[in-house]
Amino acid sequence: MPRVLVIDDQKGVRAMIAMVLRVNHYDVVEAESGAEALRAFGESPFDAAIVDIFLAETSGVDVMATIRERVPGFPIVAVSGMTALDFVGEAPDLEGVVCLQKPFRPNDLLQALKTAQGQAATGEAARAV
Repeated sequence: MPRVLVIDDQKGVRAMIAMVLRVNHYDVVEAESGAEALRAFGESPFDAAIVDIFLAETSGVDVMATIRERVPGFPIVAVSGMTALDFVGEAPDLEGVVCLQKPFRPNDLLQALKTAQGQAATGEAARAV
């Protein structure tokens, strides 16, 4: 069962994402802060992360960059209620991050996650050659 780290400081949003993932056979670990997420990420393996760009105490972009420093090419879906999801151009380590604007439908979330995982697999294959 794929394991996904869900990082969002809004409990309701986190719970909705977790419910959609669990119903679709994902193992989910929830984190309400960047610090909590990075601690969990360091303690056990994950297959992907869903990260809110705007967290209360830190930037989701910083959290994503730290994850990518630890595991280059790691599958990440960035979510935001804001219309500007152009942060990826500012950080080369975040190439391939899939962006999803809130509110989104469950199928949109699942598709974004599959896209992120597919891009990571393609990148791994390219690096292995």
